Amino acid sequence: GSLQRALARSTYFRPYTIAEKRYPGGQEDRIGVPEKDVSSYSAEDDYALLDEDGLAFPEAWVGGGSVVVGKTSPPRFLGSMSTFRMGVEARRDTSSRIRHDEAGWVDSVVVTENIEGRKLVRVRIREDRKSEIGDKFSSRHGQKGVIGLILPPEDMPFTESGVVPDMITNPHGIPSRMTFNQLMDFMAGKAAAASGNLFDGTPFEGDPVKDAKRILEKRGFKSSGTEVMYNGATGEKMEVEIFTGVIYYHKVRHMVANKIHTRARGPVQMLTRQPTEGRSKLGGLRMGEMEKDCLVSHGASLLLNERFSSDTTRVPICSKCGVVAVYNHVKDKSFCPLCEGEEIEWAEMSYAFHIMLQELMTMGIYPRMVMKDKGW
Repeated sequence: GSLQRALARSTYFRPYTIAEKRYPGGQEDRIGVPEKDVSSYSAEDDYALLDEDGLAFPEAWVGGGSVVVGKTSPPRFLGSMSTFRMGVEARRDTSSRIRHDEAGWVDSVVVTENIEGRKLVRVRIREDRKSEIGDKFSSRHGQKGVIGLILPPEDMPFTESGVVPDMITNPHGIPSRMTFNQLMDFMAGKAAAASGNLFDGTPFEGDPVKDAKRILEKRGFKSSGTEVMYNGATGEKMEVEIFTGVIYYHKVRHMVANKIHTRARGPVQMLTRQPTEGRSKLGGLRMGEMEKDCLVSHGASLLLNERFSSDTTRVPICSKCGVVAVYNHVKDKSFCPLCEGEEIEWAEMSYAFHIMLQELMTMGIYPRMVMKDKGW
């Protein structure tokens, strides 16, 4: 109900800053619409919002992956053979794109110069956001929390006079945090709303609690701040009276839309072949020691084996001495660096374990594998 009437609705801004850099050898970046023959050029639709100057026009709707500032840069390695093609300088696309999980309107485009006198562009993206489950709120007393449930207005509890609360908070946070100021704030806000006057909540003059109780009683409310409420779903009167009041709540910048993350498959690191880390890199969710202990306590052996063997690899093992051998896939030949034998057997293991074996070898430790049919 209240959320549909724009309660706690917010505007989220994301700035993108791009500058033309200068490189050794006279090379420099260029802001503009990239040509189709530059390396890393993506689909033509990604550049559809760019004007002739390579900048997205204001109030354009941009989705994830769309280019807001077109830019090309010189190749990373000047000595590469592909630096020049048919006398034309080869360049690569380094355009600034919207994050894959965000979308919004181009709020402003500012073109200026940086301290070095180079062209500097700042594009600001605007997104209107409704509050949803998982968004964080806090009162002025440090009582932070997230939305756990959004109910339709007909299911919300209501008072005898038909007032439906905007928010229901869990009372268990009061004793542990000892924020009795919040209870006083509730009563002071209710007294001020009932009387239509400002309420002095400072501790320097008078007794705010007594003053609030007196005002509430005078206006027909209970001095305790509680009210009789009815179940919105059944219409039954609740057995206990509910403490109600008027108070400020602040929507914190930590929103679930910026944090929600899941992955089924995606990029892996080149060295370890483990999934990349972090939401921005489409990374995996880490299964650490404590998660492993939880699966062990549940006896989920097959799941444990599957999770920790996702990076399985086949490693050649010398049949004679048991150390990791070398296999040439092109010539289909094998060789043992220790005993110079040519007979190998293939063993499946985690790639991380394979790396550990190689790390041990760099320290002069040669671990030997005992194959199941030979020693166990």
